[in-house]
Amino acid sequence: MSDVINLRRERKRRKSAEDAKEAETNRRLHGRTKGQKMADMLEKRRSEALLDGKKIFSAEGDGS
Repeated sequence: MSDVINLRRERKRRKSAEDAKEAETNRRLHGRTKGQKMADMLEKRRSEALLDGKKIFSAEGDGS
């Protein structure tokens, strides 16, 4: 004969496992640490500064 289980606890255990799996999926899709975001922002600023430093201005001085 099988063991008697508490259905309420089993439902909570299954929901918790399901939520944990969904959270892991969301972390993989959307999650980035603060350090990663900061590093990307600094890299973007650096590349924009390098690009701005290489702009060629026309003789009229209109900036195009």
